[in-house]
Amino acid sequence: MTFSRSDELFSEAVKYMPGGVNSPVRAYRAVGRTPVFIRRADGAYLFDEDGNRYIDYVGSWGPAILGHNNPVVKDAILAALENGLSFGAATEAELTMAKLLQSAVPSLEMVRMVNSGTEATMSALRVARGFTGRDKIIKFSGCYHGHADGLLVKAGSGLLSGASPDSAGVSASVAACTLVADFNSTDSVAALFERNRGEIAAVIVEPVAANMGVVPPEKGFLEGLRGICTREGALLVFDEVITGFRLGFGGAQELFGIRPDLSCFGKIIGAGLPVGAYGGRRDVMETVSPLGPVYQAGTLSGNPIAMAAGIAQLSYLREHPELYPAMEKEAARLFRGLAEIMQKKDAACTVNSIASIGSLFFTRGRVRDFSSALTSDTKRYAGYFSYMLDRGVYQAPAQFEALFVSAAHTAREIDQTLELAETFAAGGS
Repeated sequence: MTFSRSDELFSEAVKYMPGGVNSPVRAYRAVGRTPVFIRRADGAYLFDEDGNRYIDYVGSWGPAILGHNNPVVKDAILAALENGLSFGAATEAELTMAKLLQSAVPSLEMVRMVNSGTEATMSALRVARGFTGRDKIIKFSGCYHGHADGLLVKAGSGLLSGASPDSAGVSASVAACTLVADFNSTDSVAALFERNRGEIAAVIVEPVAANMGVVPPEKGFLEGLRGICTREGALLVFDEVITGFRLGFGGAQELFGIRPDLSCFGKIIGAGLPVGAYGGRRDVMETVSPLGPVYQAGTLSGNPIAMAAGIAQLSYLREHPELYPAMEKEAARLFRGLAEIMQKKDAACTVNSIASIGSLFFTRGRVRDFSSALTSDTKRYAGYFSYMLDRGVYQAPAQFEALFVSAAHTAREIDQTLELAETFAAGGS
């Protein structure tokens, strides 16, 4: 493959945007190369500015669950465009979306639309503080909940690939209200409650961690969090930006049988358009303006184009439940195959997966939390990434991200990917 046009565009982009990109992981610094610039996508494939085609396992970081350019979603968007782009006023589509979300996720007794997963988590925690009258929150080391100031403490995702695990510009006073526990350790959570009695408003968690790579919860972990929060009068907040409508139509809370007090969702409810939502218990959500004292607003919240796309995608998923087991079958074949190939060739490799998401870690040990994720050989991952990219497989350009299988992936794409992984593990060049 050649990347001359992408290289040309990147050389120009660095003059106008920090690092030449609008989101850090796109810069490819974690894998030691310059980014490819994507022109279009269709089904399970991406096509770059040089005309190269890739099997895509990023899927716009998850929301392309039906594959790219799905005709059902595209037709809904085109129909909505006929009526205008944005109204800044109430629409029937917002009500339709709220009902659709609640039917899928019963814990959403009331819901508020926003514009991103970051805005959803930020708003949910504000609500938690307003409802409880407490200031502190607990998050987990290696979990990423967007770039709001109070959440950029021991965060995962793109921050793990930079020079520092936290962000400059976050004041010490804001950071002091964020307490950090260890993922898959209820003991670490209980200890924080003991030391901060009556001060903790909420525990926010990715029910399946997916921003330090994919790390599923161990048996009893989520149940333990539910019990602690109930006992201590704090709210349990599920960040389902990655897991929502991905682990099943009802998300992680349906899969694990846990009912959080608040939940957050991201771009999958807009089929990849800029959208998010948060919601939960009626008594908690009634503190949100205009009913209550917790202020949150947005001109583009419930944007009619995003609502149309989301309603189309979620309705299709609801009407075709067979898609989930089909995706999970292909995903299991991919992740199981990767593990067998790498381990057979004596490569230090661990593969974590659940439903249609997974991660390949270049480490011999079990990955169950942030500390074990950090034992991964990021240089080895960079070599693997480049080998696969140069042969037409597009994966996350950083070790600590998830891979996503969509309904558009077939046995053909999985077989091609595993064949390439086999040659890599055998020392191919």
